[in-house]
Amino acid sequence: MITGIGVDIVQVKRMESWLENTKLLERYFSREELSLVRSKGKGASSSLAARFAAKEAFGKALGTGFLNISLKDITISALQNGKPDVRLSATAQKAFEESGAQKIHISLSHERENAIAMIVLEGT
Repeated sequence: MITGIGVDIVQVKRMESWLENTKLLERYFSREELSLVRSKGKGASSSLAARFAAKEAFGKALGTGFLNISLKDITISALQNGKPDVRLSATAQKAFEESGAQKIHISLSHERENAIAMIVLEGT
């Protein structure tokens, strides 16, 4: 059973300036995410935008937004086959458990100007 759906879109251009602001990046993203994003070269801002959109979509899928959740506790990574993956810790894990959801489905996409993410939470 679907327990929540969230979608968010982020302008890639907005993330270009973020790449130059280490404090801002470290506030919202894990080291793993930043390493992955920086490895994308010219695609770094698109990758960052997609990950930020996914974090926002997760809050929307919960239905609570980011009440008592740190965005840094949501890590958007990639499996070996390239499929995006969501890993939660601390505040995000607690909110997920309290929501009753048991599984997270994620889809990311980006093009020149925008990145979009969709999160579907599934429970019993």
